[in-house]
Amino acid sequence: MSDVEKGDIGTTHRYAPRPSTIGNPASLGLFSFASTTFILSFYNVSVDGITTPNVVVGMALFCGGLAQLLAGMWEFPRGNAFGATAFTSYGAFWLSFATIFLPGSGIVAAYDSEKELNNALGIYLFSWFIVTFLFFITSLRKSIAFIALFGFLSITFLLLGVGKFVTNPDISKAGGAFGIITAFIAYYIGLADLLASEKSPIVGLPLGAFKYD
Repeated sequence: MSDVEKGDIGTTHRYAPRPSTIGNPASLGLFSFASTTFILSFYNVSVDGITTPNVVVGMALFCGGLAQLLAGMWEFPRGNAFGATAFTSYGAFWLSFATIFLPGSGIVAAYDSEKELNNALGIYLFSWFIVTFLFFITSLRKSIAFIALFGFLSITFLLLGVGKFVTNPDISKAGGAFGIITAFIAYYIGLADLLASEKSPIVGLPLGAFKYD
């Protein structure tokens, strides 16, 4: 049935689209992204001497990966193309990242040298820097919080990619430091969205949204 129907006396009635009854999945996606990024970034800065990131695999599969993917799918029927694309993309990122470090995948074992593996990971990270930078461009019309989120995330991917290419742990640690900042920004935005969805929130958090006439 079309959205324009004939009435009994020949008049036309235009029906507004039904509003979505799906709750805002943004906080789920942002908290999942933030938590997984937080853990991996702490590993990247070698907190307490941790240099092997494999413990993050489970988190990347189910929290950063599956939960974000679902958040992205729920954003589509809400009409939020930006949120849907971002959550789905980073859900796919975390799923693919976890797959690299799964022993059963054979991906890491396929490389004969650590240098070749680092170069391959560098290309992988650079591709996500490009995707993130495109999100950053789109976020320039949204809010200061989103600009900061995708700006810091772009720098994070860039530094991690360069660190892999030149095999410089200090650059990778810098990428981890920017990742920690990125995670806290994502936590902040997620909390702001969650509070905004409440009928009587205890407090409201500003995102620095731009107003247009």
